[in-house]
Amino acid sequence: MSSYPSIFNDVIGPVMRGPSSSHCAASLRIARICRDLMDEDIKDILIEFDPNGSLATTHKSQGSDMGLFGGFLGWEAFDERLPESEKHLAEAGINYTIQIVELTEKHPNTYQITLSNDRETRRLTAISTGGGMIEVVNIDGNQLYMAGDYHETLVYCSDSDGIQAFVDGNIDYDQVIFHDGENPCIQIKSQQRIPEAICHEILQMEKVQAVKSLNPVLPIKSRKNLKVPFITCAEMLAYNQDKNQALWELAVSYESIRGDISRDAVFEKMRAIIRIMGNAIETGLSGTAYKDRILGSQSPNYQKSYHANQLLGGDVLNKTIMYVSAIMEVKSSMGVIVAAPTAGSCGGLPGVVFGAAHSIDADEDAMVKAMLSAGLIGVFIAAHATFAAEVGGCMAETGSGGGMAAAALVEMNGGTLEQSIAAASIALQNSLGIICDPIGNRVEAPCLGRNVMAASNAISCANMALADYEHLIPLDEVIQTMKAVGDQIHHTLRCTNLGGLSITNTAKRIESALEENPPVFFKNC
Repeated sequence: MSSYPSIFNDVIGPVMRGPSSSHCAASLRIARICRDLMDEDIKDILIEFDPNGSLATTHKSQGSDMGLFGGFLGWEAFDERLPESEKHLAEAGINYTIQIVELTEKHPNTYQITLSNDRETRRLTAISTGGGMIEVVNIDGNQLYMAGDYHETLVYCSDSDGIQAFVDGNIDYDQVIFHDGENPCIQIKSQQRIPEAICHEILQMEKVQAVKSLNPVLPIKSRKNLKVPFITCAEMLAYNQDKNQALWELAVSYESIRGDISRDAVFEKMRAIIRIMGNAIETGLSGTAYKDRILGSQSPNYQKSYHANQLLGGDVLNKTIMYVSAIMEVKSSMGVIVAAPTAGSCGGLPGVVFGAAHSIDADEDAMVKAMLSAGLIGVFIAAHATFAAEVGGCMAETGSGGGMAAAALVEMNGGTLEQSIAAASIALQNSLGIICDPIGNRVEAPCLGRNVMAASNAISCANMALADYEHLIPLDEVIQTMKAVGDQIHHTLRCTNLGGLSITNTAKRIESALEENPPVFFKNC
């Protein structure tokens, strides 16, 4: 791990449109870096996916193409034009080709992209690591690392002699690395964009062929000598021995130090996210529609049944199911949602937080504290396991969301720090091994049901923890087990459309029908 997870980079966010954060948001961020690499002048693009990876079978239906095209055009992940990004790419005079070929990089979410214009050709290899997070691992034959959390400047040159001295004397940088690859370059990581005048001066040097300025794509930047107060649950408890902070306060402490921002800024950033989540619930309950979709708008019917007292279960559970459904329907209709921790699992955590809050009349500050608590549990998962279903199955997405939500509920209900940790541990234990097998190659079903299951699990585990059930296995060990179990799940059961429910006869009929003539929704297939 080259840097420490941020709640707002890695766990709660991005704010986006599309069915999958590891497809849509990540691809858009990768393409934004590609756009900068080409000085915003792209004419032809070759996109390559490995036949054994997830993207070979899911790139179109789960939104990678849409995200890439939007990123090549310089858009944000929540841009309302994203569903039409292919049309806008053509109107911009940019041509693309997609090929399935054997790639050297074997991560299941690998993008190899070759870009050209009348002056130059560049190649970039990047991977989506889950929840919209990315790693650029190669540019023009140079093995390097970029996560989108720095201003990055690439100085293409035959060697670094003389250039390094100029950089040292004129640029305030965090790190400088010389890559002696196929097209040698100096990589400069900095907090601010290097001024154009300085870049122009470097470009005039005899050994320099090109200078490229790449902007950060994440909301929270990294910095040299970055430190955090803790990165495991055990370290957090040790840190808190003489502080007696609640889980949400520890989350604020962590993110304030990690992001070099004030404690108030951390709290208010989460408040803004809470409001976007609330708007998604309202939008979903009012009814949504989208042509390329399996499930129709169902949460309004649930709302009618709820108000008519036709449902089993308590107020918290039924409001939660209704809200989870509403958010998932907004996602599936290309509305704006928050990946929490991913787009495929965007309903469980906020559905639980809002469902409980509206049932016990908790105010907005209480929801912010609950979401911060969830975010810190997510930091531990991001640091030591994964949120990517392509790597860890649905356990990594809805399973993680459920564990985070359980801790949030305990916090909201006045439980102790130890009870919040216990709730998260029990919920994650209950989620081990859940596979990812979307029906019709769309992130709708069984994704909706698994979000509801994660939310229901969170409610149950929160109550168990509040009643002082023993969780037995420490949270850190459960997270380590998640990583080990994910590694053992067969690749056909990790969001590849090659196993589980994805390959049932009905699922294949639905997939074919969507490709031939997208309906409003399917019913009683």
